[in-house]
Amino acid sequence: MQTPAVGQIERRTQNRVVKLFNNVLKYTYLGNWEDRPNNSNIEEGIVRKYLSQKGYNEILISKALDKLRIAANNYNESLYTNNKNVYGLLRYGVKVKADVGENYETVALIDWKHPLKNQFAIAEEVTVQGNHDKRPDIVLYVNGIALGVLELKRSTVSIGDGIRQGIVNQQKEFIQSFFSTIQFVFAGNDTEGLRYGTIGTPEKYFLKWKEEGSEENLLDKYLLKLCDKERFLEIIYNFTLFDCGVKKLCRTHQYFGVKAAQEHVRRREGGIIWHTQGSGKSLVMVWLAKWILEYNHNARVVIITDRDELDKQIERVFNDAGEGMVRTTSGKDLMEQLGNTLPRLLCSLVHKFGRRDVENFDAFIEELKSGPTNTVGEIFVFVDECHRTQSGKLHKVMKAIMKNAIFIGFTGTPLLKQDKQTSLEVFGKYIHTYKFNEAVEDEVVRDLIYEARDIDQQISSQQRIDEWFEAKTKGLNDFQKSELKKKWGTMQRVLSSRSRLEKIVSDIVFDFNVKPRLSSGMGNAILVAGSIYEACRYFDLFQNTELKGKCAVITSYNPTTRDITTEDTGANTETEKEYIYKTYVALLNGKTTEKYEDAAKAKFIKEPANMKLLVVVDKLLVGFDAPSCTYLYIDKSMQDHGLFQAICRVNRLDSDDKQFGYIVDYKDLFRKVEDAVAVYTSELDYDNFRKEDVDVLLKDRLKTGRERLGNALEEIALLCEPVAPPKDSLAYIRYFCGNPENEEDLKANEVKRTALYKQTVALIRAYANIAGEMEEAGYSAKEIEDIKKQVDFYLNLREEIRRASGETLDLKAYEADMRHLIDNFIQAEESKRIDPFGDQTLLDIIAKSGIAKAVNNLPQGIKSSTEAIAETIENNVRRKIIKEHLIDPAYFEEMSKLLKEIIKERKANAVSYEEYLKKIAALANKVSNPAQEYLPESIKKSNARRALYNNLDGDEELAVIMDEAVKYVKKADWRGNEAKEREIKKALYDILKDKNEVERIFPIIKQQNEY
Repeated sequence: MQTPAVGQIERRTQNRVVKLFNNVLKYTYLGNWEDRPNNSNIEEGIVRKYLSQKGYNEILISKALDKLRIAANNYNESLYTNNKNVYGLLRYGVKVKADVGENYETVALIDWKHPLKNQFAIAEEVTVQGNHDKRPDIVLYVNGIALGVLELKRSTVSIGDGIRQGIVNQQKEFIQSFFSTIQFVFAGNDTEGLRYGTIGTPEKYFLKWKEEGSEENLLDKYLLKLCDKERFLEIIYNFTLFDCGVKKLCRTHQYFGVKAAQEHVRRREGGIIWHTQGSGKSLVMVWLAKWILEYNHNARVVIITDRDELDKQIERVFNDAGEGMVRTTSGKDLMEQLGNTLPRLLCSLVHKFGRRDVENFDAFIEELKSGPTNTVGEIFVFVDECHRTQSGKLHKVMKAIMKNAIFIGFTGTPLLKQDKQTSLEVFGKYIHTYKFNEAVEDEVVRDLIYEARDIDQQISSQQRIDEWFEAKTKGLNDFQKSELKKKWGTMQRVLSSRSRLEKIVSDIVFDFNVKPRLSSGMGNAILVAGSIYEACRYFDLFQNTELKGKCAVITSYNPTTRDITTEDTGANTETEKEYIYKTYVALLNGKTTEKYEDAAKAKFIKEPANMKLLVVVDKLLVGFDAPSCTYLYIDKSMQDHGLFQAICRVNRLDSDDKQFGYIVDYKDLFRKVEDAVAVYTSELDYDNFRKEDVDVLLKDRLKTGRERLGNALEEIALLCEPVAPPKDSLAYIRYFCGNPENEEDLKANEVKRTALYKQTVALIRAYANIAGEMEEAGYSAKEIEDIKKQVDFYLNLREEIRRASGETLDLKAYEADMRHLIDNFIQAEESKRIDPFGDQTLLDIIAKSGIAKAVNNLPQGIKSSTEAIAETIENNVRRKIIKEHLIDPAYFEEMSKLLKEIIKERKANAVSYEEYLKKIAALANKVSNPAQEYLPESIKKSNARRALYNNLDGDEELAVIMDEAVKYVKKADWRGNEAKEREIKKALYDILKDKNEVERIFPIIKQQNEY
């Protein structure tokens, strides 16, 4: 009997791979160079022959080779520097003079424009002399220059051995100088396929390629993809970067993202690239910008971002690549630069023009408008985090001042419903997507584990609270007391009680002692606080723990004496602003905020054991990459983009002991986390959006906006119509307040005032929604001016009425008293885990304890809604059905139908809620404990027999015979062993006499634990 080809020796794999390169990829086979002397990464004879055929004379060839050799073998420089210098000569050619006084000529070592006109070859067992000789299995040569090495392992030996061999070979003690020309470092075997990196790539960052292909063997499949002559040179030319001491190659999604964008650029069409957080979106921007500038000599690229880190990275990478770039200092500076022919590449930081709120963004737009409009060249505008481009205002103005600019948006998050319209109007459809679940599957980022913790709080004495409040608010009217209670009775204020914050601090310190990544010092954490004040309080509390000196606070606050000039209430108490100011002054100790934060961030990334925790509010939740960051503690209400971007701070790859990123939620955001992750992994509902749909979308939105503004103006005018002439301030006060000194009058007119306040808010919202696009909505210049005056008038009127009626209150004087009340009369309990999916699943709870207990175990936010309860249970049942489907397809197909029917009944209100709960509980029981009652005795006691019985149309005898046959013929460790699996299939065929039926039943058998 012939021995099956399992665990075959490396030599057989290598022989097959050599044939693949020779016969399929059409590389010339140079031979086995094990005993050949003086093997080199620059095979002079082959290089000379190639260059001679290209028409270069001997003098130019010799001089070019001299320069190449010097760059490759400079022993005073690092491998990185030598490789970078060689890459420059390969990519841009070698500039040489045939003689003194003659002009420089460029000798092209590789013909990049015509890949197939180069000479591709391989040699195997290439013995390279060094401090210790080494022998790479296969070396790939282009025109006699070694550009790739491949280490092969037998199928039973880990691919990691091949990777580590390639890494060791790059060390000085071995054959480091050979790698000065190498662009690809490959490792492969027949079971795990192929991994690729380049010089200096650590093992954990070796990449997998992923692409459809007909070849079944994974090693062959991806060698055919990556070593295809055109693809091989294209990746080296267009998808290689030297970034601050690290050489980088593209991942699959980056390659196809840029390729898709190139097609859009060729068609002069914009769009959106959505690549999930942590998947290298910044590099996509760099590669695409670089390609545009080379592809189109008339092109200019403007990169608009709101992240200083990205701005600096783009500048650094392009300068490294020899492209001059300018970081502009203002909107005006940007427009002046675009009025010149150079530079071709510009960066502009949105936040240099103010914070990212609407008012400051408008100031930025105004600044751009005031600049010159005579831009030079074809403009391509990249907008980072494009869902934040303020309803298309940036696009509108830039379209006006940069004629025919092409806009490409980049985002790590998909466009949610509220962003969808305006983002599509601005950029167009998606160019390429790479979703969160795809990145996890490809091991580009780590998966996330969610844990909700609750800290119960109780009022220690309601009577004393009331007494304190009354004593401190003497002299306030009912409205003012109500406003004070409203502000200080909000959940945010109550949840920032000292007692609660202390419990969370204690909780986090406990984790640092017991959680493996945190206690080892390999990992660290970020705590997201609800406000700058809370962040400072947290920081203070951590100073009394073992995290003192290993914790920093990073917020948008920058202390200036202006912050506290109007804060002193004369009561020897401290307002929140005063507390923040004092905390920061002590914290900075004479340093600037920027220096303090830069030092803290650097230490957090490079020395996790010495900077264990960062307390943040908004900063660092977007674009901050710290592989060591493993835990994110959330004590702030968040949703949508903000929430997903924040939780992705912990998904970066790090050492092998980081298996997951952990989210610890103190705000019961469970539903929001679930929804956010669902959105970021779902299929797109408008992938088929067409470019011509933009105008329709725009018209619909502007028409609706105009109607809404018209209605708001009409309604507030009607409300104010009864005011007596001359309709001055006094007349309005009489109408809305009566006599302001008469409490009865104030109460009698309260309904009118409330209506005014509400109508004013409605008007402001309607106006803000369309203010940036009034002309497009069809208003004349005079109408725009009139409407603006009306909005200003009603805003001022509201303020006058509020002040006249005493319905305003300066709360500063009461801050310290209210804080004392909350800190001293609200007691927090120890934290407890509240998400129901920790140690047991929701279905387990239903099966063991019934539906009532399962519902009771749900978080409060879900419990409060019957719809939320229903959806949570349904999702869990569905998840279980999908998970178990392969074990017993027939049974779980039936369960799936039942679930659909129950959901349909619920949505149609065909059954009462109680009846629905009974039905879903019964189904959950069936899913968790497949029914036994209806089964014959011979089938009941075995899950495997039950699965066979259900999938063989209830044939008891056949199920028993097949069960016995499998048990008789199966051998140890048969799964995945082709020979042993064939023996079982043969036994099944002897019974069923039908090959198709064997192939249908065999996967079910494979899923049974009994076998």
